[in-house]
Amino acid sequence: MNAVLVAHGTRKPSGVALIEKLAQRVSVVLGSRVHVAFVDVVGPTPDEVLRGLTGPTVVVPAFLARGYHVNTDIPAHVAASAHPDVTVTEALAPSPQLARVLADRLLESGWRPGDSVVLAAAGTSDLRAQSDLHQMATWLSAMTSSRVELAYAAVGEPRVADAVEELRGRGARRVVVASYLLSDGLFQDRLRSSGADVVTAPLGTHDGLVRLIASRFQRARLAPTSTWPSALNRVG
Repeated sequence: MNAVLVAHGTRKPSGVALIEKLAQRVSVVLGSRVHVAFVDVVGPTPDEVLRGLTGPTVVVPAFLARGYHVNTDIPAHVAASAHPDVTVTEALAPSPQLARVLADRLLESGWRPGDSVVLAAAGTSDLRAQSDLHQMATWLSAMTSSRVELAYAAVGEPRVADAVEELRGRGARRVVVASYLLSDGLFQDRLRSSGADVVTAPLGTHDGLVRLIASRFQRARLAPTSTWPSALNRVG
């Protein structure tokens, strides 16, 4: 079975390289190649990759919430490819596994019990994606045993810097921003300039993220698809 990891795309070569490295690490776990595609900014696009593949294919969206690209863009690319047998998995989150990755990044950064935490996402106007982000904040809150504020680097309110300032106004001694981004870039730079005492590294190629993506492919391979009504299958 073919495997395709689909990400957003970026003009920063380091961001593209990160997705390629992530795919390579997942390939090692699976024992087979993971192809890479992007829905925006750079190529190849998912339909271009799918046209070059034959046989059953699994597509994993490398997105941290259900939004336009997951719900609309990727299915459109699959349809445009005319590939007869494609299974598209759910997005990477919400997932307790990712919450554990975030918690690990907090510990690596020097987070201490009692620190105020802001979960910083890129942002979205999609209501389902917003729900996913709030779920992640809830899980991270449970892991840190303290309230976690949700804020955004690009779309939505509050912005990360505003959330940090508000926490300071409430008397927070230390504010830690937990980066809920895949890779370094413009949005991560905004987190660094938010005024927080500590900003964690992006999720990057953390072992937990690699295992999560690999499990998405593995579960799709095992899931029965003969009962699905069309060539575009979906599995959790």
